[in-house]
Amino acid sequence: MNDEEIIGQIDVLIAEERRLRDQAVGVGLDGAERDRLDELEQRLDQCWDLLRQRRARAETGQDPDDAQARPVSQVESYRQ
Repeated sequence: MNDEEIIGQIDVLIAEERRLRDQAVGVGLDGAERDRLDELEQRLDQCWDLLRQRRARAETGQDPDDAQARPVSQVESYRQ
């Protein structure tokens, strides 16, 4: 994926995340929806990490296409 595709994927994931968060405040979420929200948060973390990797590689003269999505266990442990 190139940067634009990653950003497009982020936009899609954010839209679904917002929908579920709005629903959580109003109607509430069932177990499957809570699981989906967790999955969306993890996937977003991976997408943001991949985008940061690509940009860092480009800035240092490396090929951004060599960046790889890291496992959830790795990106979830990063300090904010």
